Amino acid sequence: MILVFGGTTEGRMAAKVLEESGATYYYSTRSDTQDIQLVHGIRLTGAMEAPDMIAFCREHGIRLMIDAAHPFAEDLHRNIVQVADNLGIAVIRYDRIYPSHDDDLIWCKNYNDAVQQLVSHDIHRLLALTGVNTIAKLRNYWQGHDCWFRILNRDESLAGAHKAGFPTDHLVYYEKDDTTSLIERLQPQAIITKESGTSGGFDEKVHAAQQAGIKVFVIERPSYPSSPSVTVEHVNGPHGLRRMVEKLLPEFYPLHSGLTTGTCATAAAIAATIRLKTGETPTSVPVILPNGETIDVEVTYGDGYASVFKQAGDDPDVTNGIEIRASVKPSDHFEINGGEGVGRFTVPGFDFPPGEPAINKAPRQMMRDNIKENVSITISVPEGAEIARRTFNPRLGIEGGISIIGVSGIVKPFSEEAFVASIRKCMQVAKASGSDRVVINSGGKSERFVKAQYPDLPQQAFVEYGNYIGETLAIANELDIKNVTMGVMLGKAVKLAAGNLDTHSRHTTMDKDFVMEMLHEAGIDIDISDLTLARELWDRIPQEKLQDYATVVISHCARYCAPLLPNGNLTILLITDTGTIFKRQ
Repeated sequence: MILVFGGTTEGRMAAKVLEESGATYYYSTRSDTQDIQLVHGIRLTGAMEAPDMIAFCREHGIRLMIDAAHPFAEDLHRNIVQVADNLGIAVIRYDRIYPSHDDDLIWCKNYNDAVQQLVSHDIHRLLALTGVNTIAKLRNYWQGHDCWFRILNRDESLAGAHKAGFPTDHLVYYEKDDTTSLIERLQPQAIITKESGTSGGFDEKVHAAQQAGIKVFVIERPSYPSSPSVTVEHVNGPHGLRRMVEKLLPEFYPLHSGLTTGTCATAAAIAATIRLKTGETPTSVPVILPNGETIDVEVTYGDGYASVFKQAGDDPDVTNGIEIRASVKPSDHFEINGGEGVGRFTVPGFDFPPGEPAINKAPRQMMRDNIKENVSITISVPEGAEIARRTFNPRLGIEGGISIIGVSGIVKPFSEEAFVASIRKCMQVAKASGSDRVVINSGGKSERFVKAQYPDLPQQAFVEYGNYIGETLAIANELDIKNVTMGVMLGKAVKLAAGNLDTHSRHTTMDKDFVMEMLHEAGIDIDISDLTLARELWDRIPQEKLQDYATVVISHCARYCAPLLPNGNLTILLITDTGTIFKRQ
């Protein structure tokens, strides 16, 4: 059993990651103010001191604690480590992503140091963005200077400010993205904030102050407590959290995650660069994933290269276990090459033109984000040419080897049954959120674009269907969800328009004859005999005919989808790779 300490953005994400397992866990917060919908999680509220934690863990058989609490919740962190030491329980610290220390900011070791630095810099007007619980800690400053505190506009926060004796007329209230307007209105000489990480709005606060040309004082986050007998595993994102839970409590997930070929290639390139520059050969290297989090990947070394052996987890993947190598040479610029076993694009329509190695855009960007030196990287896969014969690569126009791919960097394994069960849970949560509309999407990219159309919907209202469009709509009907929006990109849409309610490439591929029929229906006469990917159509169809084609595609999709939601209203949005959204007209 797992016990999560949440109440933060990271706590909410931890719950989302654990919900994927279908197993029961506990989610604890100090207060009941966080709005979070749990299907398998059991909500606990109220402060837990160390004796309370020990008693709870013993009674409920807790074997793993996840500390996703605020970085400045020092007492809670100490209690968690103390309890772990007492009971021999593993701990995962789900921390935030922190920007590197900017020398233009004024860093303060603690609140006493902050008071001294504010005085020494002759700051007489200050906007404090450190929260109501820090009013007392900065008392020695605000008693003698003009100071405004921004707090949450709720009874608990107002009571805390009153208890600390802070003047009510110098309280300002938190509203989303209001730092700039507060600075304009109050004209402070400086702001003070905590090192609260990306999810704590740190960048936004700093940017607003720097744009106004005022100083920024930052309270450094406290170091996490340690104990000689407790190993605390640190993660800073959902993928790392899931992989660490799989490592420490393997039975919690019925299927385990893996790494994409892109992540493996990036890790090998990082290791090879480290050896080139320093001569060191670490056994694992940190890799920054596209979402900004960092995971550690094991590496090995050969004569002139570093290697990663791909772990696909429980995902059925012909590339599982293959060796992905990277060799690195000095260069006056950064470049990525494909070596043995890496395929090459032979037709247009991919991220890169024919002749380029089949290393997709996301893995290339990962390598650039992780490796700052100017080096020449060559990725090779010794078994790649043989394995590629068992993939769709030859049919797609990729010859000579496998593709280096992966948008998220992580492979989430799902059996069809498990994936559909996960969709059902998410749909139940969406309905429980009270939203009057549920928005279903194929994945993170389409969700990002569609969210802009529905900015007021809660996060729980957005549900990923993957390839299981028919199953998802059937679940919506079972749950009596009245209003559903489906976001779909063209690659899936042309399959769906032909009646394929499961759009996975294992089951169906694009029917070019049917695509041509839809073009004719829209009054478009273009040659698609060399068409490789459906998304190429966005560039081939004349601009003035795009809406006509979108309407035809959406109409065919609706023909198969609308009957699955007989008592509801279905809106279908067709999304381009750049985020343009078409509706049926």
